[in-house]
Amino acid sequence: MEDNLFRSRRGFLGMGVGLLGAAGLAACGDSSPSTPQVQAEVPKELIDAAASLKGSTMGMLSQKLYSEAANAALDSSIKKFADTTGTKIDNSLVQADAGDVVAKIHAEVEGGVARDLAFMTDSRFVAQFHALGDLEDVTDVVQALTARYGEPTAESKNFCVFDGKWFAIPYHFIGIGSFLRKDWMQDKGITPKDIYSWEELRDLCLAISDPSKRRFGWGMTVNRSGDANGMIEALINSYGGSIATDDGRKVTFNSPETVQAVTFLADIYTNPKYKPMLPPGVAAWTDSSNNENWLAGILGYTRNQLSVYADSKTKKNPVYDKTHVFADCIGPATDNPLLLGQSQAFVIFKGAKNAALAKLLAQYLVTAPALLGVAKEAPGLALPAWEKVWDADPFFTSGDPAFPIMRKITQLSLPLTTKNGLNFPQKASAGQQAAVGAYVLTDMMQQVIQGTPAAQAVQAAHNKMVQIFTQQGLPQ
Repeated sequence: MEDNLFRSRRGFLGMGVGLLGAAGLAACGDSSPSTPQVQAEVPKELIDAAASLKGSTMGMLSQKLYSEAANAALDSSIKKFADTTGTKIDNSLVQADAGDVVAKIHAEVEGGVARDLAFMTDSRFVAQFHALGDLEDVTDVVQALTARYGEPTAESKNFCVFDGKWFAIPYHFIGIGSFLRKDWMQDKGITPKDIYSWEELRDLCLAISDPSKRRFGWGMTVNRSGDANGMIEALINSYGGSIATDDGRKVTFNSPETVQAVTFLADIYTNPKYKPMLPPGVAAWTDSSNNENWLAGILGYTRNQLSVYADSKTKKNPVYDKTHVFADCIGPATDNPLLLGQSQAFVIFKGAKNAALAKLLAQYLVTAPALLGVAKEAPGLALPAWEKVWDADPFFTSGDPAFPIMRKITQLSLPLTTKNGLNFPQKASAGQQAAVGAYVLTDMMQQVIQGTPAAQAVQAAHNKMVQIFTQQGLPQ
């Protein structure tokens, strides 16, 4: 995690440089951040549209990707656009899991000093910024992209649209999945499956654990982190609980289903039976810890964005060939995983000084040539968010065995419904996003692990969520 919330990458100045003659990317043998990535041409229609903006400047904010090489590849795409259009674009990284990212950016918007363009995870941030009145309507851009590239990923239509208008532009789809060590399973005579119940997964993790060989089956923490938030909420949803009603307006967290899920999860961390499958220090892990320990080869299971999968592939880590990828787990309320995926989405902030250039840059970065460099450095983590971009380069369709699975997730028929009538994705809710961002879920789990009865901790978390929803303009 960065010490500073924002870290400037560099300012890119284009001096009227002509287009590169050759399309495509340079050979990508070395994936280090310093390796230059030559991007294909910027579409002529975007160059023409930017003609009147030559010499202008804009600021961009990028959600930091786990792969530094992918961050560098994005810089290269931005530089290509800036050089071609004769503009200057300053790109800075943001650590989204800093916890106060929304408040800091909102303060910048109010102070008139926010960047023009940013991309953030749609299901985690867009509703909060929209509720604060920080975003410009970008329906015109989405309509133009739809005409050229077909439909965007299914989940983005839920998290980027408010009252029929788009307030975020789908950028790239984030592959999310669960990972098991198939060689450890083979050693125990266990055949991999595509779907597990949470109880099956727990028992499997214990079966493949062997602390004497530094094999720890359960590679997830409930300490404050985005990965823990995602796991806890997914597990609760699979048991039939949810933070709020389907319309995202009323807190419904305190339910028998939620208590059952929390009790199950807490037992993993407190029952001596499961101690052999818990890696040392798991109680204090941060967001990068499960990545690091998985890549170190000591974990049997973890749940993550495909960043950890991408890193093992690009760095030729032997764990890559030993990884079994599956979608997610089911609970008592589900027959199929409620895995929707996420997208990074571009937003243009109110008061943007160069919204016109920001819109053009966004339209370039979603294209296959601009996305390809990022995608190759983060396989599965950065995939097309637009139907026709998937088919624009063979890498997206066949670059990895996991890609076809991820594409199917982008095209799911939504919503997915639980046995007790909940529909996912639920309507984008500033209250839900803020509650998750405030680590109410992880703090609740910590209380239970320390001895607070599950029902009491769930009630306390519910009360905290009521306060947060009210603060977000959703009085209970």
